[in-house]
Amino acid sequence: MFERRSCSLIAAFLFVPLTAAALQAAEAPAKPDPAALRARALEVLGVLPDRMPGAEHDTPERIELGRMLYFEKRLSINESQSCNTCHDLTRRRAGVDNEPTSPGAFGKRGDRNSPTTLNAGFHFAQFWDGRAEDLKEQAKGPVLNPVEMAMPDEAEVVKRLRAAPEYREAFAKAFPGEADPITYDHTAEAIAAFERTLITRDRFDDFQRGDDRALSAVELRGLDLFLNVGCTTCHNGPVLGGTSFQKVGLIHPYETKDLGRFLVTREEGDEYKFKVPGLRNVALTGPYFHDGKQTDLRQTVIKMAHMQLDRELTADEAAALTAFLHSLSDKARVQ
Repeated sequence: MFERRSCSLIAAFLFVPLTAAALQAAEAPAKPDPAALRARALEVLGVLPDRMPGAEHDTPERIELGRMLYFEKRLSINESQSCNTCHDLTRRRAGVDNEPTSPGAFGKRGDRNSPTTLNAGFHFAQFWDGRAEDLKEQAKGPVLNPVEMAMPDEAEVVKRLRAAPEYREAFAKAFPGEADPITYDHTAEAIAAFERTLITRDRFDDFQRGDDRALSAVELRGLDLFLNVGCTTCHNGPVLGGTSFQKVGLIHPYETKDLGRFLVTREEGDEYKFKVPGLRNVALTGPYFHDGKQTDLRQTVIKMAHMQLDRELTADEAAALTAFLHSLSDKARVQ
């Protein structure tokens, strides 16, 4: 009698956890199929091309001149800043200074977060408000901006460069056959040529190219969510963004006084619109949003889903989406 009751009790205790585990497994989301995910991701996102638009005209000499100029502090009024000061490429940094907004030559901070220069040439426009058409036009702006590098005019920039023997030689090589190779326009063109080399490579591209082991199970789950909950309405294309202007706070408002694109166009309906940032290297380029006020990537994901999609993410969904975003980090910068 005792043996029968003992066996029954043991069986009962074994049955309960097994039943709970079975129920938990039934409720868990199905593991995404890598091949099906890849097909959908390639259609909406694709992979980063090997070259940026315009790179077909770049020469090694022009790229090298652009690299020199990118790190050149003589392009600022008091020789305290270079492009790299706010868009840092040293020490495996991701083309940003990781500041909410950046201090200029005289210490005054700008109004907006400094975007990364990595993969920037794939964007359809430059700056948060899209006021520059391409990398060349963008490169001309900060040097003459009184809050940023604060040079008084193009002539002063050219004067400084002509006074440096190394630049007289470098410009002549980069723009052969030119009677007067050192110009402000050529300065911006060379910087753009260098920036067109700043293409990153990440595990997501490895997955897109057929490596089923490139992403973990939770990252695959995050990619599945990314493709299904509405993220790709704005974050599409090879850099997962940089293809459109969108209103920040589309459904639920974002607290900001910055009118964004409207300050460029003065067109009704452009209030609070900004260029959608690319998500490549997003785990390395915080803080986030145009004002740099969001410091935590997971909380930013949750906030974006609420503001733009009217969706309240579960803890597991937020964790999976954040994990996927980490797979977009340049492998050379996360080793």
